[in-house]
Amino acid sequence: MAAPLTSPAPTRPGIGTFERYLTLWVALCIVAGIGLSHLLPGLFATIASAEVARVNLIVAVLIWLMIVPMLLKIDFGALGSVRRHWKGVGVTLFINWAVKPFSMAALGALIGASNFFELAVAAAISLFGLKSGAALATVVGVLVEVPVMLSVVSIVKASRGWYERGTQA
Repeated sequence: MAAPLTSPAPTRPGIGTFERYLTLWVALCIVAGIGLSHLLPGLFATIASAEVARVNLIVAVLIWLMIVPMLLKIDFGALGSVRRHWKGVGVTLFINWAVKPFSMAALGALIGASNFFELAVAAAISLFGLKSGAALATVVGVLVEVPVMLSVVSIVKASRGWYERGTQA
């Protein structure tokens, strides 16, 4: 009797160059933004003044350009299998509702306590203005939060066997 044919497990794509050096790209963008604001203060003043109801239109458009592609990638068909991954959902809820709010409160940036940081930054800018301390604290909070969350990812990857045990159909 011949051995049953099995297909090899799908390989996961490796992390790309952009993702691998994301911290560097963010740092370079910050430095470039600060440098350009000193070289072209009139341009940045014009951008900052493009507001309607205290919402900066340029920032609003750029945030939507980041949000819409993420929303288009949601696989609504996969929602039916969420119950099989209760451990991952549980850890995610715990991190988002028990860890992040307190870690962000310690940083003084409650608005940034969101796993949707673009929306958190947009909320701070629209509520308190582009030049407010709240907007700055939210951005700084997100920049501090990312390394913390990468540490959580590292811990979760190390405990991957626990997550995946019993989830195969």
